[in-house]
Amino acid sequence: MKVQLLAHTQLSEKAFNEFKDLTDYEVYDGQIISLAAIRQCYSYKTAKEVLHTESEKYFGDKGKDGKRLMNQIVKSGHVSTCEHVNFTFTVEGVSRALLAQLTRHRQLSFSVQSQRYNKFSSDSRSGGFDYVFPHTIDDVDKKYSFKQMMIQAQGNYNLLIKMGVPQEDARAILPNAATCNLVTSGNLRSWLEFYKKRKKGEGAQAEISEFAEHIKQEIINAEPWTEEYFNL
Repeated sequence: MKVQLLAHTQLSEKAFNEFKDLTDYEVYDGQIISLAAIRQCYSYKTAKEVLHTESEKYFGDKGKDGKRLMNQIVKSGHVSTCEHVNFTFTVEGVSRALLAQLTRHRQLSFSVQSQRYNKFSSDSRSGGFDYVFPHTIDDVDKKYSFKQMMIQAQGNYNLLIKMGVPQEDARAILPNAATCNLVTSGNLRSWLEFYKKRKKGEGAQAEISEFAEHIKQEIINAEPWTEEYFNL
């Protein structure tokens, strides 16, 4: 499994130039956008006026007041203000089982490698389908048996293709373990809610829990201030 942040919401060049004084603080674009959204709800000022006049209050002194405000917002459930910060990821080598679970989070967006338009026979450009070992297939005997089943599934798919069955129908016998690649996007609120449900220890399957940890780390790498909100 490979998960990489492809893009995330940042200030426009015009906004960056207008609020370049914010570079005096240890602050990230997502924080600035979230503060503007939060204070817009509770202030008579415009969002731009908030950033011009209140940045020192919320981002100065190591951002203590900003953290306090954000903690209050997250704990109160007013996290629609986090929906303005978006993250897009490339995902490689996850199972169709994981995909089925992931797409239940309907607030996220997905563009998925198609088994209808891509051929997965052994003699195709793909070289055949790859697959994921489930977490409990964890010893030599189990892995051998599982691998033989995957080889048989590949052979069955190859046979259907040779018989002239179109790949959109031949794919019906491909297993849930077959891997796929995708691009997925969601806002900060969506990813926080996803992580809460799919993190380790919450009864989620091992593969999607691993995926959740990758998502969390990629977001934290881009916006370090979000780390504590994954743990609430």
